[in-house]
Amino acid sequence: MPIVDMPLNELKKYKGRNPKPKDHKAYWERALAQMRAVDPKVKFVRADFQTRFADCYDLYFTGVRGARLHAKFLRPKNAKRPMPAILQFHGYTGHAGEWHDKLGYAAEGFVVAALDCRGQGGSSEDAGCVKGTTYKGHIIRGLDDHPDNLLFRQIFLDTAQIARIVMGLPEVDPRRVGAMGGSQGGGLTLACISLEPRVRRAAPVFPFLSDYKRVWEMDLAKDAYDEINYFFRRFDPRHEREDEIWNKLGYIDVQHLADRIKAEVMLTVGLMDTVCPPSTQFATYNKIRSKKRLVIYPDFGHEGLPDSSDITFRFMRSL
Repeated sequence: MPIVDMPLNELKKYKGRNPKPKDHKAYWERALAQMRAVDPKVKFVRADFQTRFADCYDLYFTGVRGARLHAKFLRPKNAKRPMPAILQFHGYTGHAGEWHDKLGYAAEGFVVAALDCRGQGGSSEDAGCVKGTTYKGHIIRGLDDHPDNLLFRQIFLDTAQIARIVMGLPEVDPRRVGAMGGSQGGGLTLACISLEPRVRRAAPVFPFLSDYKRVWEMDLAKDAYDEINYFFRRFDPRHEREDEIWNKLGYIDVQHLADRIKAEVMLTVGLMDTVCPPSTQFATYNKIRSKKRLVIYPDFGHEGLPDSSDITFRFMRSL
């Protein structure tokens, strides 16, 4: 079998290359305290799109730094209460998707909440004012500022906050909540279940936002990770700040949050992935200590994976 990364037996032992900041735990405890202090001012607005079996709403809430966030929210009409819930996170630069692709879960009796990431393709607000470049990419936004100003810090907190909001709804059983997404959505799924460990089940697919230094060393800081290449070429062309940059990126590297996870995790990976290399995904997976399993596609990369949505549906329906 051709390989673009390590052999599978080595992937299953790989523990990552990007450094973890010494104050990582304190950093995230401080961030979570900030999030918990925010009054989310939740608002539901009935959407134009409606179905016979689920009510559809635009959900708005206030996140850290005052940003107003948006999610698509579906509530089954006649399901037995309290209901299970699914949190959905989208790919990089995208948005929460169309209403129709959430109807299967709503028809199965799930509340569905699909977040628009701040500053990307949906309706959520990016309220961050940071020093340094804002031209190219969210991974590097805030990289020349204080670590608290990294944009993905705020996005990670948004995932935990929407989980808390959904779990607090009277119609939702907080013990039966799952999270899912692919690429950036997979990385945000892992961030969500790390920062809100009450989430019971998670299905990340080829997760992004892990092991940045490994991506660089493989010469794959292209496609989704090309902003890292941009940053070095524009702002550190001789790599004089390399250790500082990798360390700061370590705050928003999902592998370093993985030891907080309590959910059951089903991670899907394509071994020919050159966008989010398999080793970067295994760096996170191998640090998860809760119940977990892999779904492996040996011949596939960062693309549609046959049957993967059906596999995820079966995994979630037994919540």
